[in-house]
Amino acid sequence: MAIEYRWAEGDYDRLPALAADLVRHKVDVIAALGLPSALAAKSATSTIPIVFSVGDPVERGLVASLARPGGNLTGFSVINVELTPKRLELISELVPQVSEMAVRPEGANHQWRRVPPG
Repeated sequence: MAIEYRWAEGDYDRLPALAADLVRHKVDVIAALGLPSALAAKSATSTIPIVFSVGDPVERGLVASLARPGGNLTGFSVINVELTPKRLELISELVPQVSEMAVRPEGANHQWRRVPPG
């Protein structure tokens, strides 16, 4: 098995060209980690299977539904907002001196949000 790696080096504008390059190489499957990569792969091909790992693929327009994504896309959602309060609670218990935490949202928005623990 050969694995073709492509890395945008943080430059999301490069993703469409990198996805197109994988299509030209006629790979058997594209693994797309993160929404920008998955969207670039989806735009590049409708025939090569794409396996993604993203937050909420339905909300972001990547697939029609989680149960039946349709087309050539499948994967898993890492959406788990219901666990966030518990995670913050655990961090507060493990590191009680923490008074502020940063949460980095997925996607092109690279701004950090302040979240009070507990």
